[in-house]
Amino acid sequence: MKIEGLFPLALGQVQLRPDPLALARQLQVILELRGKAEANPDPDCAWTGDLNGVWQLHRHPTFTGLIDELTGHAWAYLQALGFERQQVALHLQRCWPVVSTSGQVVGRHHHPNAHLSGVYYLNGDGSGRSGCLRLWPDRQVNELVPGLAVGHESPFRPDARLPGGWLRPWVDLAPRAGLFVLFPSSTDHAVLTNDDDDGRFSISLDFVLTAPAGSAAAEYLAPHPQEWQPLA
Repeated sequence: MKIEGLFPLALGQVQLRPDPLALARQLQVILELRGKAEANPDPDCAWTGDLNGVWQLHRHPTFTGLIDELTGHAWAYLQALGFERQQVALHLQRCWPVVSTSGQVVGRHHHPNAHLSGVYYLNGDGSGRSGCLRLWPDRQVNELVPGLAVGHESPFRPDARLPGGWLRPWVDLAPRAGLFVLFPSSTDHAVLTNDDDDGRFSISLDFVLTAPAGSAAAEYLAPHPQEWQPLA
């Protein structure tokens, strides 16, 4: 019997080649922005700028060039999915650094405030020692009985949950310096334990899609923010 896999999650990956001098400056600035804080606030959780007032990194002069380049790749991701660029407006909603030291994680979550999320890694060797990005499917459609694949005494063979199996529970992506990853913001994700002695540095970005400026809002797309009226 032939079984065809349908409805894949679109995980975008671009490998950039960061300039060593620019990278050194970026790491320095992130450490300066973090200051004396080391966690968020649980000591086992990585420090994330969005919860510490550092959520507009795209406005910092050290990062504007990099963020412009990443935004270009976000547009390329949308076009690869089939979006017509003239039919949507893409907004960078927030952008923040994340610093993970040895033993720290980022718990499972998603970004309900946004539509498209990205992670750019400033360091990492591809081994995964510094903590992989883990992505979960929205639900396990192939387990047939909801929850059966994770229940006690599951009836499935172990290979069903391995890479390539029909019940693969998650996908892990190892950080590499210069790697930029894009995925739908509704996707549950986490960062696994940093088992390296060095810190892991990354930049997270959240994007929002609206109708273009000056156009009537398309169905399901919010009007462009310039059409909104703030209320007292």
